[in-house]
Amino acid sequence: MTESSANKLLNGDVCRRTSSGRKASKNGFVKNHCLFQEPQKYRRPRGKLDHDDNIHPSCAVVKLRFAFLDTRHLQSCHVTRADVAPMGEEEEEEEEEEEQGDTGLTLKRERNVSTLGRNQDVPLSNCSLYKKPFLEYYEETPLLVAVLTYMGYGILTIFGYLRDFLRHWNIEKCHVAREREEQKDFVPLYQDFENFYTRNLYMRIRDNWNRPICSVPGAKMDVMERVSHDYNWTFEHTGKVVKDVINMGSYNYLGFAENTGACADAAVECTKKYGAGVSSTRSEIGNLDIHEELEQLVARFLGVESSMAFGMGFATNSMNIPALTGKGCLILSDELNHASLVLGARLSGSTIRVFKHNNMQSLEKLLRDAIVNGQPRTHRPWKKILILVEGIYSMEGSIVRLPEVIALKKRYKAYLYLDEAHSIGALGPNGRGVVDYFGLDPKDVDIMMGTFTKSFGAAGGYIGGKKELIDYLRWHSHSALYATSMSPPVAQQIITSMKIIMGEDGTTLGADRLSQLSENTTYFRRKLHEMGFILYGNDDSPVVPLMLYMPAKIGAFGREMLKRNIGTVVVGFPATPIIESRARFCVSAAHTREMLDTALQAISEVGDLLQLKYSRHEQPLPSLAWMSEESLLQD
Repeated sequence: MTESSANKLLNGDVCRRTSSGRKASKNGFVKNHCLFQEPQKYRRPRGKLDHDDNIHPSCAVVKLRFAFLDTRHLQSCHVTRADVAPMGEEEEEEEEEEEQGDTGLTLKRERNVSTLGRNQDVPLSNCSLYKKPFLEYYEETPLLVAVLTYMGYGILTIFGYLRDFLRHWNIEKCHVAREREEQKDFVPLYQDFENFYTRNLYMRIRDNWNRPICSVPGAKMDVMERVSHDYNWTFEHTGKVVKDVINMGSYNYLGFAENTGACADAAVECTKKYGAGVSSTRSEIGNLDIHEELEQLVARFLGVESSMAFGMGFATNSMNIPALTGKGCLILSDELNHASLVLGARLSGSTIRVFKHNNMQSLEKLLRDAIVNGQPRTHRPWKKILILVEGIYSMEGSIVRLPEVIALKKRYKAYLYLDEAHSIGALGPNGRGVVDYFGLDPKDVDIMMGTFTKSFGAAGGYIGGKKELIDYLRWHSHSALYATSMSPPVAQQIITSMKIIMGEDGTTLGADRLSQLSENTTYFRRKLHEMGFILYGNDDSPVVPLMLYMPAKIGAFGREMLKRNIGTVVVGFPATPIIESRARFCVSAAHTREMLDTALQAISEVGDLLQLKYSRHEQPLPSLAWMSEESLLQD
């Protein structure tokens, strides 16, 4: 559990009691868990949601993360403290038929005779929550690779301390890393380890990042060549340009990052009419008619009552979460949430508790504990409980288990904040994100957030939801009150691309791009699996992490791929766990089959060169959550 020490920001969480006994806020957003404050005797929870991590019998090294939920247990009901008890780790006893409190709903737990799970008391009814197959796979790191990875970091650390020793005695030739005499009395900007890591590990492979691009970063791009003569501390441009590099690193999911076509033409005309910038906030003179049009279109696209647009995607999270929660509120955050969500949660002053990535059992345990125990020390009920999740997790390529999150949110009367930065436009038959992907009702998500920087080829972000929520944010969000309005040509780019996706331009271009993205994603992932690479994430996710593991292979992979005219993104510690360094590919609808084949051939060559084909399975294993009861019993 992590508690933020940041100052409390204004969040409008003053409550008034309603006739139903709950507390409602002035903005219509607050639900107070005051229903649970009557002291009663604790007893076994009724209608408990069961989840279990299972190992496929044919391969013990592949974790198929799934959960079984019985939707009969998810009926809306008046929850009291007596209905919820802390979850113990060894609650394996069988429950008999019981009455569900005020609803009179009869529940009966079914015994699962399958031998696949550790918990034999699991109902086989998860399929009722999902309308399509949901396959995610995470092959465990081979033991030898993990040991060698730790050894690699250990050797780099030893040599790092040796270099620091040689620098101290002026023996090291490169003195750039030494602190200048006039700065020795300055307050350090970094902690000792951060400075050590940057100085001795990151600088060895720094040339793989911040490469200057001198063209449109579309399906192909031009990269400026540069060299370093001081071990990557500074760079010099050679004047040469690497032409036609296949871009496998940008979030250009639908291919709208382009300088020709309907979007570019509309942005040019908009610039002639409004100019490039507004130079004012929305609350003053920066509210243009094009901004109003954009927000109405976004609300219609998402299927919500109202929406609000912001000029910066990162600030959409970091500056709006503090307006929604504050002291006395609880935030339940996925452990792999984006930095903008983490920053927003910390700035809010709320209590923060982290649940395991996409693990519904962990989330449910935190919800139960929060309701039973209340706030620390005082044990008063939380003013709000807000769940923070992402649609697609950009480092893992995984998709949130939204049907299960919504089921838990409804059962425990919490709020749901969904960040669709990577999923909006990239998932769903209509490109409307993870809600569309699962065929769910947008009204079940309290706060729908997303960005325009990925699928729409623009900039900024949005929040969608009920009209009363959006009206409240217009006067309480720091990003809305103090940030400059979105640039008019950027707004026009979003409007045009969104209308293309919705088919309102009179063509099938949007549907074709959505179909092409899905086809490219399936093809690219399948080919990499057949080559023997270890991949993370969901089969339908256009974010494809390929595991590298060892620190020495991070820089080597990026350099070798660029030699073959493939632009990639490589990621290592501390952005990932220390033994889970990876290359992250982003598939685009703009990629042709020829481009993908060229990239796959280069990846295979570099994989053989660096010995990266660690997987022992040519094909991904089926998701147990989608096997029938007969198949489970047969296995």
